[in-house]
Amino acid sequence: MAPDDRPDTSSQNPGVWPWALPVLAGVTWAATAAAVGGEAGWLIGIGLAAGVAGMLAWRRRSALLGAAAVLAAVCVATGAVQAVAVRDGPLGELARQGATAVVEVQVGAGRLWPAAGNRDGLWRATGTLMSADARGGRWAGRTPVELVVTGALAPAWASLPLGSLVRAQARLAEPDAGQAAWLVVRARGAPTIVGGPGVPWNAVGALRAGLREACATLPGDARHLVPALVVGDTSGFPEDLRQRFVTTGLTHLTAVSGANLTLMLGFLRALVVGLGLRGRVISVVMVAGVAGFVLLCLGEPSVLRAAAMGLVGLAALGHGGSRGSGLRALSVAVLVVVLVEPAMARSLGFGLSVTATAGLLLWARPFAAALGRWLPRWVAEALAVPLAAQLATEPLVVALAGQVSVVAVVANLLAGPLVGPATVVGLGVTLVAPVWLAGARLLAWPAGLCAEGIAWIARIGDGLPGAAIPWRADVWGQSVVALACLLLVVVLPSVLARPLVCLVIAAGLGAVLLRVPPTPGWPDPAWRVASCDVGQGDATVIRAGPGAGVVVDTGPEPRLLRRCLDQLGVRSVPVLVLTHLHADHAGGAAALGDRTVGMVVTSTVRTPASADRMLDATFRGTPRVFVTGGESWRVGEIVVGVVAAPRVADTTVQNDGESSAENDASLLLRIEAPGLSLMLAGDAEDAAQAAHARLGALVDADVMLVPHHGSGRHAASFFAAVSPTVALVSVGAGNDYGHPSARTVRDVEATGARVFRTDLHGGITVARSPDGSLRVTPQR
Repeated sequence: MAPDDRPDTSSQNPGVWPWALPVLAGVTWAATAAAVGGEAGWLIGIGLAAGVAGMLAWRRRSALLGAAAVLAAVCVATGAVQAVAVRDGPLGELARQGATAVVEVQVGAGRLWPAAGNRDGLWRATGTLMSADARGGRWAGRTPVELVVTGALAPAWASLPLGSLVRAQARLAEPDAGQAAWLVVRARGAPTIVGGPGVPWNAVGALRAGLREACATLPGDARHLVPALVVGDTSGFPEDLRQRFVTTGLTHLTAVSGANLTLMLGFLRALVVGLGLRGRVISVVMVAGVAGFVLLCLGEPSVLRAAAMGLVGLAALGHGGSRGSGLRALSVAVLVVVLVEPAMARSLGFGLSVTATAGLLLWARPFAAALGRWLPRWVAEALAVPLAAQLATEPLVVALAGQVSVVAVVANLLAGPLVGPATVVGLGVTLVAPVWLAGARLLAWPAGLCAEGIAWIARIGDGLPGAAIPWRADVWGQSVVALACLLLVVVLPSVLARPLVCLVIAAGLGAVLLRVPPTPGWPDPAWRVASCDVGQGDATVIRAGPGAGVVVDTGPEPRLLRRCLDQLGVRSVPVLVLTHLHADHAGGAAALGDRTVGMVVTSTVRTPASADRMLDATFRGTPRVFVTGGESWRVGEIVVGVVAAPRVADTTVQNDGESSAENDASLLLRIEAPGLSLMLAGDAEDAAQAAHARLGALVDADVMLVPHHGSGRHAASFFAAVSPTVALVSVGAGNDYGHPSARTVRDVEATGARVFRTDLHGGITVARSPDGSLRVTPQR
């Protein structure tokens, strides 16, 4: 037989076929991500994707693999073409300039953070940009975007029906890395509905509204958690619970995921088999189930990847659950997703879905087999699944959260048995609610009890002192974690087979969970300024002597500030300065309740009133000073000066839903410490920053805390006037505000400053070295 006439045997060769498609899919995924990101490497990616698969196809005479190679090249080329069309076209240019346009957008699913301590609130949603009119030109098409609305406009946008076509004035911006969108649209005006939702959108809206209404009578967090588990509806999800889910590794439960779809399909399969149906009928029901699920979750950014990952599990199940069939299905799913929506290649959520599925396919069975030597099978499998998923996803989780969760495996193990019932029963509630609300409310109780159990697990786990270890969220930090995970994958099968070793490791993890893990080398013993890692907020400490420090802002949560002050050894706070009273700057004030506080300094702006009352109650008996600008105090080794204290009445406020009079009324502080100076401006935005820049030498400083967590609303002239050597950005990892803006970081770096971020580096200290240079010590 001639070589070219040999039959295609690749599908029967498990040594080649299971790995050919994964390699091809991985290369294609990376190349598409590079193409979408505008890197020149996409050209190399196309060659690699097609070349690797083409070589394998030629060697194995596989027509199917050759076709996959062509598909891979098409995927990368499609991503590149779309990226060039958006990035190098008029929309991309407008986004780079932060231009204002009149846009028409179809609104998808979103989440509202209601006005509270931060009065303005926030709404974020997916959407499709249909047209944009700007600078005398008009663009029309269908471009996936992320909608962002802040300020008093947020509730109006949040109340829009799913699928509405609206017109509004907005500012265009570039997306951050990890966003599955081509552009960011920041609304600057109220929406005008120009087209109502179609029939599918109305049906989805009615089902989701019915689910929310049926769950409204559930106790505690269950009323918000059940909709999140079932259809990814996080519109009412409490922020404090979301943070606890991040710490305990349970965030994936609140997004539309392949697990949701797999559970539903498993339920449908058992139902039709129980009814005696066989063959193609089962396949038809499964396909209908997928279609229904996609429609139910219409508008969710993760529904495409959820459908793909769920079908991977179904395909593997249909082939006996073999690893090879699962890997082939996963590879095809990756290729299809990046072909249909190339921007998804840069989505961290998509990366988590793929890596978690791959981890389960590759490692869950070996881990379960090792544990099964001395544990019951069901216990071994229950432990193996979350362990395999966490090892596979941990490098990406570090990028999202800036920490390594120690409690995640245990939390997922405990929550796992509760997720299935809550999801399946919740789906039943969704279908019953539109026709029989009273019955749906009764049916919601079993789901609610399971959901409340999951919330309880998250709260208990998050409350453990060593629940998470701070970690660098940059490429180096991810690389170290990835290498550690690969090493664990190699050694764990032999380790897990030894009960005594497992018990010793479990005891060690228990000890870590019960105490805060030390961070070697941090803080710098000679530190003068410290930016605490308090999540999405500000908390800065300036050393004022042994065991003493001036604290400027407290971050949003007492626990995080308390931990930072303990690490810095600060027991006494001669002066507490609050630049303004928003929750992300004053919410952690209770952390100082067990420390000596000399006086509390605020501006004359005493809103929000709830925060003002909280301060009076927390610091009862402590002098409170209201400043108007020009005041200064010598505190030990430092001088605290109030350069400006604008009043709300003096602040220019634009009616664009993004500005806040209270933000622009933040105190402007200049602090002199031995060997260095520091400038802080709270949440001052572009108007206030531009006014501050005109103060000239009064704002020049060695170290600058970048205002408003690096928000895109900034004035480059302020950065130039301060001319810092070191710039600190206090921001939460994976925050929902898009902070810091890439453009802001570029403008700060243009001054020559070195930029350090708490989301990437954890806590940051600054000291003056003997050679006169500034020494910056990051926590991670």
